[in-house]
Amino acid sequence: MWQETLVAALASVGYTSDAARQAVARSVRGGWLETSRVGRRARVSLSLRAADLLATGAARIYSFGEPWQWDGRWLVLVLRVPEARREVRHQLRTRLAWAGLGSMGGGVWLTAHVEREPELRAAVLEAPAAEATSFVASLGALGRVEDVVAAAWDLDAVREQYEAFISDFAAIRPSSGEAFFRMQTLLVHAWRKFPFLDPDLPSELLPAGWPRQRALELFVGRHARWADPARAWFDELDTGRVAQAA
Repeated sequence: MWQETLVAALASVGYTSDAARQAVARSVRGGWLETSRVGRRARVSLSLRAADLLATGAARIYSFGEPWQWDGRWLVLVLRVPEARREVRHQLRTRLAWAGLGSMGGGVWLTAHVEREPELRAAVLEAPAAEATSFVASLGALGRVEDVVAAAWDLDAVREQYEAFISDFAAIRPSSGEAFFRMQTLLVHAWRKFPFLDPDLPSELLPAGWPRQRALELFVGRHARWADPARAWFDELDTGRVAQAA
């Protein structure tokens, strides 16, 4: 796409022109975008690293929330990171949350998704100074599964986020191509946080009236309805058929 197209698209979702240009420049310096000159104009494209990261993220975001069958096993990770390596600890916490793990405290993390062990292994191996031991096990004679869930995740806070998402997007009816693009972008931006917030627990571990399915149906429906007009407006923007702000 043309660089001015990206700047105008960012402006449509609330960036000032200066802030949009600065964001593009930072993305180029950070290796996320690549530029090429065509006469006096510049085209921008995703770098290979950015494209791979977005593809991985999109796969998780667009598949998230579907019901699944649980066999009763947990993947448990005992993590050890030196206290002095706080940046490593933060990076690992982010990746573990993305994989749906919750913290029991004392470096113990767990998820009901035992199939994600290779993902966790890669995260630990890529983190300098981190050590971990993983187990796949069922709950024993001591403790209740409800207490495990309550200790590892704040589901009340997640519920509030789902209810806010539903409230924010249920009544939206875009009336122009730019509005479709803006709302489609904001819709995906709002939905993409849920793989971090929601551990994607099986239905038998969730509280009654869990709102994820309602939120998922809203996301899927709005996304499908808004995608074509949003894309059409963006394509017109890139070909110069939509006036761009200076």
